[in-house]
Amino acid sequence: MNREFAGNAVLIVTINVLVKSFYLFGIDRTVQNSLPEGDYGLYFTLFNFAFLFQIISDFGLQNFNARQLSQSRHLLSKYFPYLLSLKLGLGVLFVGFTIVAGYLWGFRDSAVWWMLLGICVNQFLQTFVLFLRSNLAGLGLYRLDSWMSVVDKTLLIIIAGAMLWAPAWQADFTIVRFILAHTAAYALTILVLLYLLWPRLGYLQWRWKPVQLWSFLRQSAPYALVVFLMTAYTRLDAIMIEKLLPNGVMEADRYASAFRLLDAANIGGFLLAGLLLPMFARLLKTEESVKPLTQLAISTVWSGALTLAVSVWFFATPIMIGLYTDGNAYSGRILQWLMLTFIPMSGGYVYGTLLTANANLRPMNWIFAIGIVVNVILNLVLIPERGAEGAAIATLLTQSFTFLAQVLLAQRLLQLNFLPVLLVRFMLFIGLLAGLTWLMQNHWDSVGWAVKFVLAISIGAVLAFALGLLDVKRWLEWLGIRQEE
Repeated sequence: MNREFAGNAVLIVTINVLVKSFYLFGIDRTVQNSLPEGDYGLYFTLFNFAFLFQIISDFGLQNFNARQLSQSRHLLSKYFPYLLSLKLGLGVLFVGFTIVAGYLWGFRDSAVWWMLLGICVNQFLQTFVLFLRSNLAGLGLYRLDSWMSVVDKTLLIIIAGAMLWAPAWQADFTIVRFILAHTAAYALTILVLLYLLWPRLGYLQWRWKPVQLWSFLRQSAPYALVVFLMTAYTRLDAIMIEKLLPNGVMEADRYASAFRLLDAANIGGFLLAGLLLPMFARLLKTEESVKPLTQLAISTVWSGALTLAVSVWFFATPIMIGLYTDGNAYSGRILQWLMLTFIPMSGGYVYGTLLTANANLRPMNWIFAIGIVVNVILNLVLIPERGAEGAAIATLLTQSFTFLAQVLLAQRLLQLNFLPVLLVRFMLFIGLLAGLTWLMQNHWDSVGWAVKFVLAISIGAVLAFALGLLDVKRWLEWLGIRQEE
């Protein structure tokens, strides 16, 4: 076991969780609380609308570049000029397409149009950051890439924090300034990445050969389609809320406030997926069984997901009231449904990563395409009837469908079966955690809800270890194996 590698992995995960969580709750939440009701809801709607088309600006180039460089690192100076010109061209196409699509959708007010333009530019800059980071990963500079993963959010915390709390700027804070803070943070991050890459790029010339560029696009297209379909059914909710309800911007505001907690929970899932992908790829390449790692991963991720979902379910309303100036029982119900969504979503990080490592992109695309249809139908039925809460229920049902479909696909292609013993442990885990949390909520009147919530999380951790769902020793062994490879 390589303890240095394991320690570095833990450090990077901790830094990502701390920085991104502080951004979500220290900056993003404060921005929403500081603005008039509905302003952040509009921003959230426009952000998700642009995010639907963000794949145009990336088109799988990030994954393609990292994969090519990891196999042949000397290709950096050869491929970079082509990919850079292609990236800039796709960025212009993305911004133009999204602005036109937004106008056709109904975002025609001049102030809204400028907001959408700024959000589009920011999303392109974000994908540009990821593209530059893919060069670091492809060159094997994993530790440097890991540190760079938090630079943009760190800069954004500093810039937006100054806007929010500096006396000279505080009174004039608007959503437009928040958008400009993103622009500045991404631009500075890009300059830092170019500085780090420049010595390794050699002499650069602008290159634009249609045949070569078309070859890159063809090779990256399957991954682009997967990302687009996954993005579509997770981002449609906010857009449909704004469109289907007369007070859509206000409802989107409430949905965004609850969705922020799901975003925070997903930080760990994203990091786990990045950790699992090379592990699964290695096992599949050497024709070793992926079952032990799959079971370890699902046990770990569901220990956290179930603990968080059950704990939040019981304390959702006081959480929303404590976090937001307009928090209430209604936004608490939205949060309850969204945090239940984290259970199938976290499972999808395991099985989706496994299927991606096995290159089962076509059947996954079919699953996600059907998921989009299911999500749209559910939103059309539930949003007019139950508002943002209906969108949260639709999200839960859609994510559950796509997760079960991925499990069945993995079982068919890789002969993976859910162990009955593991299912019994999970059922026992849920029963004990829910029962003990209910007792605390209903009988410990002298204890504050925040203390009870922390105790519920702690009980979940203890139960996970006691039932054998969390196994740190096995994870350290897997991390050691990965480093040796």
